[in-house]
Amino acid sequence: MSPQIEAQNLSELQSRLWNIADTLRGKIHADEFRDYCLGFIFYKYLSEKFVAYANKILAEDGIKYNELSTEHSAYQDIVEAVKEDSIQTLGYFLPPTDLFHTMAERVAKDPKGAGTGFILEDLATTLRNIEQSTLGTDSADDFSNLFEDLDLGSSKLGSTAEVKNELIGKVITELDKLSFNLSEASSDILGDAYEYLIGQFASGAGKKAGEFYTPQPVWRHS
Repeated sequence: MSPQIEAQNLSELQSRLWNIADTLRGKIHADEFRDYCLGFIFYKYLSEKFVAYANKILAEDGIKYNELSTEHSAYQDIVEAVKEDSIQTLGYFLPPTDLFHTMAERVAKDPKGAGTGFILEDLATTLRNIEQSTLGTDSADDFSNLFEDLDLGSSKLGSTAEVKNELIGKVITELDKLSFNLSEASSDILGDAYEYLIGQFASGAGKKAGEFYTPQPVWRHS
């Protein structure tokens, strides 16, 4: 990919990510929302990275990891095989049920969490599972408490469970529309976009970007 195309992709990604943040600004303080927005961006990145990797190793069997149903006769065997391989190579694991797009589909079915669809408790469990999947591996330190700033039970997200679900559901839904084009873009570009948002949130809150800096090595780990 040429530097010009990479620059265009980065500019478009930055613009869309900032628009997502802009639509929800005012719900909570800018620097507080920053933690949620950036955390979900990273969750999406890890998910897309994992799907690309899993689909590659399952290609010979004609299986797409992100389309694998729990009703598949070999579901458990396939997932366990992918888990063993991915822990060694990527340093973390996500089952099909915990993928970002799967979570977004649940939001679409039940945006307020009033039924059996998307609920924040499930999302919190998913994020903990990502961290815990790295225990005992070389990547454990990088993933330790990675999502600790995402307090999904905070009253700042809303006065009721339905309001909280709806707010976070909007973030998940909007982010799901984005594609990081992992087959084309380098993870450096994604890391730069991540830092861009950190800088934008920092300037919006009247603080120095360095106060909110998250090292790119964590972003690039996988």
